[in-house]
Amino acid sequence: MSETNTAPVVLDVWCELQCPDCRTALDDLRALRARYGDRLELRLRHFPLEKHKHSYAAAQAAEEAAEQGQGWPYAEAVLARAEELGARGEALLTEVAGELGLDAEEVDIALVDGRHMLIVDADQAEGKAIGVTGTPTYAIGGELLDGSKNQDGLRERIEEIADRLLAEG
Repeated sequence: MSETNTAPVVLDVWCELQCPDCRTALDDLRALRARYGDRLELRLRHFPLEKHKHSYAAAQAAEEAAEQGQGWPYAEAVLARAEELGARGEALLTEVAGELGLDAEEVDIALVDGRHMLIVDADQAEGKAIGVTGTPTYAIGGELLDGSKNQDGLRERIEEIADRLLAEG
């Protein structure tokens, strides 16, 4: 008797929350969510870039938001205000947390005590190890798809790979 594999296909999304290209990619991510639902697990992976001085703090804040059950909504809300993050920094990070009904004070404390730094550092190290050089970059089914220069056709490629992996499941 064979069991059907119901484990979702994993799409790692290497992202930086001060990156306008990552904000553009949200449309593709929403379309993928709508098409696959829980058959595709979108995993937010952090790849803060040095050129964006608040991206590392934003990654930590997103991890705290994830711990409070709002990882993706928080990441999307911060990305929607990427330019404002550049200007306002950590004040914006706690403000967005409050707007989403999260414990903003806890987000602020997490930024001070650095409790999520290891996760962010590990993501960044893993990204570098597999060849991530910019954001957004996707990893699915052993393939790395770099959207940092051009995102044309990437969603279609992700769908091809996801469809194949789901059919094999």
